[in-house]
Amino acid sequence: METRPYVSWELMNSFMIDVFKAYGVPETDAGICADVLLESDRRGIESHGCNRFKPIYIDRIENGTLLPVTKTEILKETPTTVVMDAHDGMGMVASHQMMEMLIEKARTYGMAGGAIRNSTHFGIAGYWTSMASKAGMIGIAGTNARPSIAPTFGVENMMGTNPLTFSLPTDEGFDFCLDCATSIVQRGKIEYYARNGKDTPAGMVIAHDGSAMTDSGAILKALVDGTAALAPLGGIGAEMCGYKGYGYAAVVEILSAALAGGQFMKALTGVGADGRPQMYHLGHFFFVVDPEAFMGRATFRKVTGDICRALRASRRAPGEERIYTAGEKEYLTWLERKDKGVPVNRAVQKEMTALRDRLKLPYRFPFEERDAQPEEERN
Repeated sequence: METRPYVSWELMNSFMIDVFKAYGVPETDAGICADVLLESDRRGIESHGCNRFKPIYIDRIENGTLLPVTKTEILKETPTTVVMDAHDGMGMVASHQMMEMLIEKARTYGMAGGAIRNSTHFGIAGYWTSMASKAGMIGIAGTNARPSIAPTFGVENMMGTNPLTFSLPTDEGFDFCLDCATSIVQRGKIEYYARNGKDTPAGMVIAHDGSAMTDSGAILKALVDGTAALAPLGGIGAEMCGYKGYGYAAVVEILSAALAGGQFMKALTGVGADGRPQMYHLGHFFFVVDPEAFMGRATFRKVTGDICRALRASRRAPGEERIYTAGEKEYLTWLERKDKGVPVNRAVQKEMTALRDRLKLPYRFPFEERDAQPEEERN
């Protein structure tokens, strides 16, 4: 049972937009960024939602590793491709511009692809692929990130958590959306564990001596100083086929950097040789395919829906109540939360009130009223 207090979607959206604006982000751009973060919470991906609003975006604007005004530059463009330089602005703003361009190109030519260099964190990759599926098209996206993953048989963090993401339109109430890291766990999830005082499950993180680490706070520090690494999807070594996750992570690293001629791996730490914060210079790639250029959007939607329905109707393991397809749990989370709002933990509550007070914004949050009530009246 959820015990955290909720903040309405409208209130959280307005608050984040106003904070972004106070830090120099233009209003339209602030609206895009807030929506990307809230989409994470709508889907239940809390590691990338309001939990990251201050530590990833506001703090980076403050320390100069993220520019609030995004000045994108088109380096190369053909009828079906785009290469963009985000010049260290808001990755979400650059990605939104890119996807709008690619969807229009795919509508005309059947498919399109783009890459961005010198960017910053762009939120959940599924937001960008879902822009395509909402238009009835196939969306594919990926991004590199701060080094976190060790190659199979290694212990040094070399590649980011590097999501490889697909959204496919269906004839159901929700699209098929596979949005997951190529590591066995993503850094954002460990940040979430740390903020909530939880250990990271054993086997997900490897220290330089080959031992498993579980202290979430210690893991985050070790990932930054390079003395620990995440295991690739599948796990450590060959027995659990971790080389598969390692291979997919390498594909994402290559496409994120090579298509746009951008930076990669150790150049993406966000820390300079002098130990001071520096720009991240991330790379992203995007592909959009219009099924209309094949056998039509309606056919694609129905076949995709038929496949998903057949998977969910297949024989269940003993004790399991149901089988899900990608995007279904996120859809169910939205149905449960859409009238309630965003659940916020204590750490996020403190960040919100601190930002409000520092910026002198006229907000009063429902959790403040809740805290003023006697404990027996809160639930």
